Amino acid sequence: MEAAEVEEDEEFAAEEAEEWMKAFPVTEGATSLQKSQPLRKGKKKGKSGGFESLGLSPPIFRGIRRTGYQVPTPIQRKTLPLVMAGYDVVAMARTGSGKTAAFLIPMLERLKMHLSKGGARAIILSPTRELALQTFKFCNQLGRYTDLRVAVLVGGDNMESQFEDLANNPDVIVATPGRLMHHLSEVEGMSLRSVEYVVFDEADRLFEMGFAEQLRQILSHLAETRQTLLFSATMPRLLADFAKAGLRDPHIVRLDVDTKISPDLKLAFFTLRHDEKPAALIYMVREHIKSDQQTLIFVSTKHHVEFLQELMRREGLELSVVYGAMDQTARKIHLAKFRARKTMLLLVTDVAARGIDIPLLDNVVNYDFPSKPKLFVHRVGRAARAGRVGSAFSFVTSDELPYLLDLHLFLSKPVHPALTEEDLAGNSKELLKRMKEVTEGGSTVYGRLPQSILDSTSEKLRSLVEGNMELLALQKSCNKAFDLYSRSKPSPSLESARRAKSLPKEGLHPLFREEIANEEAAALAFTESLKKFRPKQTVLESEGEAARSKNLQTPNASGVEVMKRKRAIHEKVIDAKQNQQPQRMGLDVLYDNAKEKLELPEEGGAGLGTNRHKRRRKDQSSTKKIPKTFRDDNFYISSVPVNRHAETGLAVDNADRMGSNRIDREVLDLLPDEQENIQKQKALYHWDKKHKKFVKLHHGETVTASGKDAFSHGVAAMV
Repeated sequence: MEAAEVEEDEEFAAEEAEEWMKAFPVTEGATSLQKSQPLRKGKKKGKSGGFESLGLSPPIFRGIRRTGYQVPTPIQRKTLPLVMAGYDVVAMARTGSGKTAAFLIPMLERLKMHLSKGGARAIILSPTRELALQTFKFCNQLGRYTDLRVAVLVGGDNMESQFEDLANNPDVIVATPGRLMHHLSEVEGMSLRSVEYVVFDEADRLFEMGFAEQLRQILSHLAETRQTLLFSATMPRLLADFAKAGLRDPHIVRLDVDTKISPDLKLAFFTLRHDEKPAALIYMVREHIKSDQQTLIFVSTKHHVEFLQELMRREGLELSVVYGAMDQTARKIHLAKFRARKTMLLLVTDVAARGIDIPLLDNVVNYDFPSKPKLFVHRVGRAARAGRVGSAFSFVTSDELPYLLDLHLFLSKPVHPALTEEDLAGNSKELLKRMKEVTEGGSTVYGRLPQSILDSTSEKLRSLVEGNMELLALQKSCNKAFDLYSRSKPSPSLESARRAKSLPKEGLHPLFREEIANEEAAALAFTESLKKFRPKQTVLESEGEAARSKNLQTPNASGVEVMKRKRAIHEKVIDAKQNQQPQRMGLDVLYDNAKEKLELPEEGGAGLGTNRHKRRRKDQSSTKKIPKTFRDDNFYISSVPVNRHAETGLAVDNADRMGSNRIDREVLDLLPDEQENIQKQKALYHWDKKHKKFVKLHHGETVTASGKDAFSHGVAAMV
């Protein structure tokens, strides 16, 4: 044995060091310091919080160090003590956090050595063949100094060779659910009653890929005294129900850092129309994303993947794609090309992105804005890791603005519209400087893309699509799938939907402000003024004036006079009403009032109705002041915490209701990326006892004694 493989004694407790020296004596190549160092019994010299504090056996500990682990990762630090104590654990951590070692290390420590009789003692279930092979390889690396036998059962391999592996009496079986069920049905007398340790790796993907029934059948073959572990990145509702039924009093472990966005991640939100998204994506890829940066693009369905792949290929942009129903071989090829940096763009859906580990990702693009704040965090959390700087670009349509407000309530960050060209007229330098200070202070600014660039790119793409039958068919199926996807996704909170309607008009995003010339900025300002132009004459007056200019007889002359008198009376009322609204005259008014505009009322939404009725009762005179509130900030105690949205995290699936447990609060359902699966998810029927018939339940609805009860996500359930 080489001397470099011998660890220094000062990292261990005295008792562990003695066992180490007995099992692995120091060779002649060791230094005299290692030989002569005295061992003091009862005195701990190890580093606190490391693997040595877990009391692992020397072979397991040596395998950990040989693999390269020095200290546990956060998910390992939280789960290892619980798993080694024998508890059932549900652990949620994103890909690349070290959760594979979090269940392999306790498993190896529990099994310790090979038993010639008794059958398999541990099973690890993985959703895909690639992940199972990766786990199999890593298990062999960690257990290289033990005599434990590991077998891998995955689809696509020869059944006869797998029969031979099972005949060797393996201690650990790493398998996919389908192939394991195949062996259980083919091999007579194959029993799993000896299994005492079961792991569901990437459990959310196991259920998303339709293995729920097979997993329940596998559990029926296991002993009830088993220890069950679920490791996942999200918590779908089906997985939460499975965890309640298949686990005994599980401990829930989730890192708080998973629900936060890295401070090194730059967020940018662009408002646009839905049909402008392809042009905006191509423009961003060509002009704003560097060619040496890897970018992950999230779309809603696999039809978007197919359409954008063909469209961008014809535009000369090479990219890799991954979606749920993709062939495993093709999936592996596309991911390998992206990891090898042969392609710099990866187009994925939410379902397919589970389990993809790309540690050095630079940018994330949300082609379709996510309907849940947690899903947004999971998407953009793949960038700006390990101290790297990253960017997240999101396209937001007018229908998706309420989701944008929900997201910033969840993140506890203010959001402001970009200044319009009319606001910047005459004092642009000072206002742009102030806006930069606001964004650097942690606020988010959303704005438009340059319309002239979008128009030219959209026209080019429109002619390209119309001249190609394949692209035309892909675009048609893409639009149909998006309509179904829009009807299936959860609704935003009622308060955010109400506030989105009153948001001021946004201007050009600061990211593009430097790209347009002064002449183009002046043209944009003129265009905006034309959009806001409203003639003072009514329709009847305009028709009367036109008739007079043509010397025509106007029988409605009396009506024209009536409208003039009416306008003269009501003009003062309209002006008074407009003067009561905050004007967009500068950043002081715009940004200082933004927090007050977007801040939710303290009484759980009751303030919205009160303010609305107050506005109705207002005197139409502009000189009447708005009465001040009766509340004294020094003594008033609200019934709702100020940070309620940050604490609840806009919990999904009615987690705020009474009787919900912690598993319910961690649920995060992902919408399927195929039209057929979306319809399956929507087609949930429940027997209505009152009307004696089956009723269809849509996403987020439950059945009560009085009938269907629809609960929206987030604060909508509180209104």
